[in-house]
Amino acid sequence: MEKKNINNVELGKDVKIFDFVNLYGCKIDDNSKIGTFVEIQKNASVGKNCKISSHTFICEGVHIGDNVFVGHNVTFINDKYPRSTNEDGSMQNETDWNVVETIVKKGASIGSSSTILCGVTIGENAIVGAGAVVTKDVPANTVVAGVPAKIIKKIK
Repeated sequence: MEKKNINNVELGKDVKIFDFVNLYGCKIDDNSKIGTFVEIQKNASVGKNCKISSHTFICEGVHIGDNVFVGHNVTFINDKYPRSTNEDGSMQNETDWNVVETIVKKGASIGSSSTILCGVTIGENAIVGAGAVVTKDVPANTVVAGVPAKIIKKIK
């Protein structure tokens, strides 16, 4: 299967997308799997050979490297101070705030029900424990867990 662009979504070769997935304006590279009830927004990207498990939300500005595992019900955030309305009471739109990007590097794993705040980098081969709330960068080859996530061990 060759690469495709469908509804402004760039899909690599052999991408598997399961039922009830919402994709728009994003890029998913070769051989990745996107589970049921996942949303991936515009200007987000998923690398090669990734597994994105069900009920995960990948918002605008999240960039996931190759060989990354994202567990069930993981939530990424792209705004440190979200608001519904402006000071004058008018509804905010995308011109009223700035996306804060998040990077997940090659080989990282993110456990189920984790929340990843914006502006962080999860390093190569790092592991985020289930239910963690990541508020700052995770160094490569480390395991973090807890609320907020803290380093609990280094990986060789």
